[in-house]
Amino acid sequence: MKGWLEALVRLFFPRHCVVCGDCLQQGEDVLCMRCSIDMPRTGFHLHRDNEVERMFWGKLPLERASAYFYYSKGSNYRGILHQLKYNGRHDVGEAMGRFMAAELQASGFFEGIDVLVPVPLHRRKQKARGYNQSEYIARGIAQVTGIGVDSTAVVRLKNTATQTRKSAYERWENVREIFALRHPERFTGKHLLLVDDVLTTGATLTACADAFTPVAGIRISILALALAR
Repeated sequence: MKGWLEALVRLFFPRHCVVCGDCLQQGEDVLCMRCSIDMPRTGFHLHRDNEVERMFWGKLPLERASAYFYYSKGSNYRGILHQLKYNGRHDVGEAMGRFMAAELQASGFFEGIDVLVPVPLHRRKQKARGYNQSEYIARGIAQVTGIGVDSTAVVRLKNTATQTRKSAYERWENVREIFALRHPERFTGKHLLLVDDVLTTGATLTACADAFTPVAGIRISILALALAR
């Protein structure tokens, strides 16, 4: 009965791939099979000292870092982030978190990580959007890995202007000292994974990681859904 009802719903309310727009078939979620296969994956989780890790050299002590796929404005794959951030599709973030975690898990990327920490939005921005997209990505990762999500420990103090169209220097200045850590005792001796949606210069993630500086024995890794090119 359940399968029949699902088929009926798909008939009248077909779901579409967020990349190409084609109707999704049974068993497909968010992406059609073709777009999933063709996704411009980075493969960084398979390599030490990869491009993402190098972005943070000299800025923060880092255990490991990766991003799932390359993002460019001219690519159809921008639809993933557009739907997630601006069309209310938090389910896209959760699904992409699951896809990403399933592929990275076999490499041992999540070994030893104690908690997932999504980069927070300012309360006004989150209220306007209705959710934090990075939190939903983290939730998807948690469903695959079983690692817990802490979305309350880090707060964003300033409602900064969008990073879009800012120079690299302006991006760093825009996020200087904008995060604060609550309950630092939760993280003593822990290995946390900071989760974000898009990585461009690394300014936001570095500022977020800086909030954990006073915590004894803290270890930090980073994972972004997309790397801007």
